[in-house]
Amino acid sequence: MRLDYGKYGLDIKIEPEWNVTIFRPVKQDSFNNPIEKIKEAIKNPVGTLSLNQILKAKNKVKSVCIVVSDSTRPVPSYLILEPLVEELNNLGIKDKQITILIATGLHRESYDEELTHIVGKKLKSRIKVINHRATDRNSMVNVKISDQIGSILINKTYYNSNLKILTGYVEPHFFFGFSGGRKSLIPGVVGAETIQKNHSADNINSPYARFGIYKENPLHKEAVEISRKVGVDFLINVCINEEHHIVFVTAGDFEKAHEKLVEYQLKYIFKPISHLYDVIICGNGGYPLDRNLYQAVKSIAIGEMAVKDGGTIISVNECIDGIGIGQDDFKELLYSGMTPDEIHKKILDKEIIVHDQWEIQILARILMKANVYVISKLKEDELGNIGLTHAETVEEAIENSLKKYGSNASILILPHGPQILPKYRNQNPIG
Repeated sequence: MRLDYGKYGLDIKIEPEWNVTIFRPVKQDSFNNPIEKIKEAIKNPVGTLSLNQILKAKNKVKSVCIVVSDSTRPVPSYLILEPLVEELNNLGIKDKQITILIATGLHRESYDEELTHIVGKKLKSRIKVINHRATDRNSMVNVKISDQIGSILINKTYYNSNLKILTGYVEPHFFFGFSGGRKSLIPGVVGAETIQKNHSADNINSPYARFGIYKENPLHKEAVEISRKVGVDFLINVCINEEHHIVFVTAGDFEKAHEKLVEYQLKYIFKPISHLYDVIICGNGGYPLDRNLYQAVKSIAIGEMAVKDGGTIISVNECIDGIGIGQDDFKELLYSGMTPDEIHKKILDKEIIVHDQWEIQILARILMKANVYVISKLKEDELGNIGLTHAETVEEAIENSLKKYGSNASILILPHGPQILPKYRNQNPIG
């Protein structure tokens, strides 16, 4: 069978005597004409005025900022941007008034060829496109949110724009509950310190900071409060299938439209399981989500949802960018020689406070529960020394696991990343 891996997939051989269960996503047909569907959604927004009415209410709109996902996300932003910019043009907004802001968060900047893919060749030649830089304080403004949250740093171009629009896609997220909506703003276009505070060790340690957990999620609740304060005038978000084609779209109020997409995800994505498994095989869903080891932690967290204590997770991600460009703190901790227990305790005790600590915190938490094999283009000495195990092939990792757990060990294969997620009955409630 074929697993999503890089751009072309990875074929593995399933032996007939193995005790294998395979979860495949529910068939979701993509739109024949996604641009027309997006136009329709823009014209019929959920929970807010139309763009035309919003512009009239604002009287004079001199600047528009449209936030889009960066190159590590599979959302076809160009399909959203084309009808959106056309609608703005029809309403009297000129190209020179529009800025497209790439929501990089703490990721590296998108390269020029990646920007062309994100925005589309035509729009890139017409409209200003800039990368958000979370560590560039000069590109941000300080905004007081509340006594509890305090002040945040947010991108100056976004904050000072008269019309603020978010775009993106919604799928389950391993500590934010779901992607999309408010997540385009935080962590997408805020400062590094603000991201660090939202993604704090205490927030990540919450039992509600998990895949599909939404309303009680502390990161989600804080991001919504920040988004309300700094302002979001309009949102366009989509859901995509395993082929990264659009299957659902909603536009309008950033909270109400996002909730509709979450409801859609809850209908299709989670599959109940009655028992935990000895071995879980999963990835991030292929390119561009599996470009580096840092991002691969998400797939390891999928395995955490269904693996027995002491079981094995086989992470299948190409990692063509290695550990991750710019993920120096993650790499340093990966090579720290500490045990996962030590890392996890030091992070919770605030002895380790670094950028991207949440990724290593989650990885350490999972390594405390299960063994983790990594199948990728990385060499054995590139996996650090805190407990990740190298294997050349999925079959090798399975055979090693069968020697440990017995020939009838239960194996669950999730070939399409977070397009289908196991939900064990004793886990926290979803939604």
